[in-house]
Amino acid sequence: MSERTEGSTASEGPRPIPKSIRWWVSKVGNIGGFLLAGVLLIVLLGVAQRTGWIEGGSRSADSSSESGAAETHTCPMHPQIRQPGPGRCPICGMALVPATSTGADLDQLAVNIEPAQRRLANIETAEVTKQPVTTTLRTIGAIEIDESRQATIASYINGRVERLFADYTGVVVEKGDHLAVVYSPQIYSAQVEYIEARRTLNRARGNALASIRDVQNQLVEDSRQRLVELGMTEDQMTELEDSGKAKSRLTMYAPMGGTVIEKLAEDGKYIDAGEPIYRIANLSTVWLMLELYPEDASRIRFGQRVEAELTSLPGKTLSGRVAFIDPRVDRSNRTVGVRVEFTNEDGELRPGDYAHATIEIPIGPQGEVYDAELAGKWISPMHPQVIRDQPGDCPICGMKLVPASRYGYSEVPVERKASITVPRSSLLMAGEHSVVYVETEPGRFELRNVGLGPILTDQAVILDGLEPGEQVATSGNFLIDSQMQLAGKPSLIDPTQAVRQFRNTPMEFETIQVTRVEGSAGQRIEDLYRAYFEIQRALAADKLPSAEPVGALEQLAEQLLDSEQVPQGVREQLETIQNQIPHLHHLSIEEARIKFKPVSHAVLTLSTRLRGAQAAQPFYHFFCPMVKQGEGDWLQSEDLLSNPYWGSEMLRCGELVRTIPPNANRESPGEKSAEQHDRQGTGGRDGGEQ
Repeated sequence: MSERTEGSTASEGPRPIPKSIRWWVSKVGNIGGFLLAGVLLIVLLGVAQRTGWIEGGSRSADSSSESGAAETHTCPMHPQIRQPGPGRCPICGMALVPATSTGADLDQLAVNIEPAQRRLANIETAEVTKQPVTTTLRTIGAIEIDESRQATIASYINGRVERLFADYTGVVVEKGDHLAVVYSPQIYSAQVEYIEARRTLNRARGNALASIRDVQNQLVEDSRQRLVELGMTEDQMTELEDSGKAKSRLTMYAPMGGTVIEKLAEDGKYIDAGEPIYRIANLSTVWLMLELYPEDASRIRFGQRVEAELTSLPGKTLSGRVAFIDPRVDRSNRTVGVRVEFTNEDGELRPGDYAHATIEIPIGPQGEVYDAELAGKWISPMHPQVIRDQPGDCPICGMKLVPASRYGYSEVPVERKASITVPRSSLLMAGEHSVVYVETEPGRFELRNVGLGPILTDQAVILDGLEPGEQVATSGNFLIDSQMQLAGKPSLIDPTQAVRQFRNTPMEFETIQVTRVEGSAGQRIEDLYRAYFEIQRALAADKLPSAEPVGALEQLAEQLLDSEQVPQGVREQLETIQNQIPHLHHLSIEEARIKFKPVSHAVLTLSTRLRGAQAAQPFYHFFCPMVKQGEGDWLQSEDLLSNPYWGSEMLRCGELVRTIPPNANRESPGEKSAEQHDRQGTGGRDGGEQ
């Protein structure tokens, strides 16, 4: 009863919700409220930004835009070109790209190394020095026989060698020693003929006619001369005349003292006239033959001291002097032969032995040098080891001694020229490029392209590019160079941009003050300008100038240099014109435009200094930033731009920089107001609009 009642009550009204369901509903409701609140907040922020209530987002965008506009751009081919914002390279015309290397680092010739990096890479520096430098040439040569002290002993007759007294190589002989005995019927018959001629002459002296006696006397002389030519000595002739007996064997004697270096015959051998039997050499003096590169040989002189050490006598230093420098270069190995004489009284120097030679050469101009051993001395022109205090004859060759000063030796010490040097390790070389890195400030290493002189053992002579006292990197310089490469800056691989930073802005003049020149000189000045303008117009028309204006420009520059009416201050410009303009009409159009550039700079500068007295026409200074290697200035007689450096390819590329009146007298024309005045007078004729 009670259960049924409860059931009926439930059907009549709402049932109560279980507790678990109510929990889930409350949780979901809270989350949905949060989501709805977030959506509403986002919508409200957007509306606020749109209406300008909130400026944060707009400011951020503006800031980003401003930074993008100010971003540095560079040329992919010429990294030294940097400018804010996009554009085109003034050298190659390529579109500039954002610089990604160093951002605000605009130092294109240097890189900064942090102290920690420096310690890690062991970067060290050394000071550039300036001092007298001596280079040491080291080379290898061979000992050879003194050619003036050797002889070949040959037979004058046909015959058979019966005995050789010097029967092995190396025998030391004196002058006049017996060398060989040769059997020869030829020498016997010649002796018999001579003896009979003498007997006939003696019989004819008493009763024969004078003419017969003369004939017989001549016959005796002829037969005697024949014996001499067959090798008989005066002593042998005297012995034959005294004995009156002919011999079939002839003894040969040594014509000089020395050592038998070759034995070319044996006992019993049949030989012909002229066939050698011995070779003898006097080894009291020997030669050291060296081969030097032409540039090294050009720096040594006759009589210069040479130190040498034989491979067979280690530790023993020999001293000799240069006796001969070959005037020719060997075509096979491109070297120059140099001969050094050494005395060899004790016989230690053996022909064929090798020696290490050392020659000390002062670096600098080839002027007088000081050698204490040759100061005020007399020297043999054939044997430099013969040095005397007084004039006289050479004991070896008999030639007159000459003063050592003839060969560039000073009698008193001379000042030696100082050279700029750096440690050899500081030098980086690749092909024709030679660079060093100079620490101009702590941690800042600047690329420096240098002119290289002689490279010594531990030093290198620098001709240009460095000053004494500067600090150069001696270790770790390859790391510095790699940093330059990674930064897109000039480096060892391509240091050409560091050789010269080309001006790519118009020429500026501190003053424009024109001097008016009267008379014939003034007329020549105006004729010079007219000849220049004719050349300028020809190049702008893609034509080579004719010979007439080129020759006239050269001749007028020369005449003005000789004129007393022309101020001394313009001589440099006139000399530039005179030196650069010749043969311009014989070159290619590209070469002519290159040579035309310095001529234009000179003429342009001249126009700000000098005009003829009757001149009334103004001139126009133009500049093109697209000219290769910059410095694209030129002068025109009309204000319509005609680019001589590009011709039809970019005829109107450039800008009018200034108008130069014929009577200008203005200080500081580079000031803004004056510059603006000049540019406003152009009518807007500049690059690419026409």
